[in-house]
Amino acid sequence: AIADFEAAIATATGFRHVLATASGTAALHLAFRVLDIAPGDEVWAPGFTFIASVAPAVQMGAVPRFLDVDPASWTLDPELLRRELRAAARRGRLPRAVVAVDIYGQAADLDAILAACGRWDVPVVSDSAEGLGATIGTRHAGRGARLAALSFNGNKIVTAGGGGALASDDPVLLARARHLAHQAKDPAPHYQHSATGHAYGLSSLLAAVGSVQLAALGRRVAARRAIFDRYRAALSDLPGVAFMPEAPWGLGTRWLTAMLVDAARFGSDREALRLALDAAGIES
Repeated sequence: AIADFEAAIATATGFRHVLATASGTAALHLAFRVLDIAPGDEVWAPGFTFIASVAPAVQMGAVPRFLDVDPASWTLDPELLRRELRAAARRGRLPRAVVAVDIYGQAADLDAILAACGRWDVPVVSDSAEGLGATIGTRHAGRGARLAALSFNGNKIVTAGGGGALASDDPVLLARARHLAHQAKDPAPHYQHSATGHAYGLSSLLAAVGSVQLAALGRRVAARRAIFDRYRAALSDLPGVAFMPEAPWGLGTRWLTAMLVDAARFGSDREALRLALDAAGIES
């Protein structure tokens, strides 16, 4: 069941190699490990993200640095990244890795991010936990990064009830990650370990659930986009309300419908609106 799930993920995303993991966070931890993140290394990420984008690296002793996002996409600003990489190179303090994050089902501008990092040979990890089903041009979100992490948590567009995946087109990196994910056991007839690993493998039961769910990805994306369109049609005429834009480089899944509230024009701030919705039994 696990091998079948990994094959289904590879088919859905186009990645050549996929490792099913216990969570998306576990996948990110493995990515940082195979990139040899060391104490004191800097890892850069957009400030608009979830803690898991950097938490495993911080736990390994890395220093996080957060860059702003482009308001046109809500994802890491490639021009800002270029400027900061140039400045870091002058200081002799380039990051050990840059994490590009797909937010709310919208893929980051990965081509521009890869171009900026490629000049300095800085590896890019794509945190695509929220990006399953999104595209960059004709390819799946995250494709092109050195490694990409996916999530099948219970709140995601496709879920296995939990779990995640690490994907890459580099067989060496994925083989090393697979070794670490299964306690880093050496090939021996007894328990022998040259390094410490993790119990990060996905259970067969969750893999079976995920395989069935993954077949519905296209329908789920269409449904989420239709939900977003319904909200936008109903609410976009309200003063001070602006919905998350769609980046021109690909198709977003609208995993979550997101909007901005301009308190001055709307007449109420974001938190007051959230509390009013909550009082009416509406989660936001």
